[in-house]
Amino acid sequence: MKTQGLPLPNDERAGPGGPEPEQELVETVIEPRRGWAPLNLRELRGHRDLLYFLVLRNLKVRYKQTVLGAGWAVIQPVMIMVVFTLVFGRLARLSSDGSPYALFSFAALVPWVYFSNALTQASNSIVQNERLVTKVYFPRILVPLAAVVAGLVDLAIAFVVLLGLTVAFGVLPRLDLLIVPPLVLLVVVSALGAGTCLAALNVYHRDVRYAVAFLIQFWLFISPVAYSSSIVPDAWRPLYALNPMVGVIDGFRWALLDDAPSPFLNLAISAASATTVLLIGLYYFRRVEDAFADVV
Repeated sequence: MKTQGLPLPNDERAGPGGPEPEQELVETVIEPRRGWAPLNLRELRGHRDLLYFLVLRNLKVRYKQTVLGAGWAVIQPVMIMVVFTLVFGRLARLSSDGSPYALFSFAALVPWVYFSNALTQASNSIVQNERLVTKVYFPRILVPLAAVVAGLVDLAIAFVVLLGLTVAFGVLPRLDLLIVPPLVLLVVVSALGAGTCLAALNVYHRDVRYAVAFLIQFWLFISPVAYSSSIVPDAWRPLYALNPMVGVIDGFRWALLDDAPSPFLNLAISAASATTVLLIGLYYFRRVEDAFADVV
């Protein structure tokens, strides 16, 4: 599309010494964007205040008019831990790498529950914020990002309970806990990568939200939540570690439990896999986000 600047009226072009020569028209060519759009991270930094308010709004909506409030951040992993301890620890007698099974499973459930909730919230975020998306322009990626970041409050609360549980079982905190912040970053990257891709797909295919529930259940059983990743044959472990939650869960157990095996090989593979998924999710989301307001 070509546009031309309008010529100035004669009285505006006239200088103190008389009329000036007529200026040339400036031609501007506007072309549609082609191919994969750049991520434009500078734009996200300019909207960091909006991200803060979106996160705050998500927290208020989550805990508004609830009896237990933030207590649900603890109740969910604790109840699952009780079921896993009875079924897999007592009945199936799965290996827990020498640690009490309750502590073994809870160390995995803390990051897993955050991941599953963040993935669910992020995948539905664009559709749930239809009015905001269709009325105001802003980087749409902030919507799933806010859903993922808001869940960190629940993760922090559950992690404090996890620390208390380790002390109750006689396992004292140690310097290995320094690995926890990178592990939290890894689980955030994993949830954001998969969540942005599913959020974009959910705009065009509304049955994605039903598939997400099945995906999370399937993902639970291919992650070492109820069992140890040490039972996976050595030849299959590199492939198994492509699941980003393998490195996260193994890292949490190594940081908190006495006899947990070293997680660093699985952690390196999982980090590379999570980064790849994040880049794919961000670029796909950026490519299709311009049509969200028309489709959603």
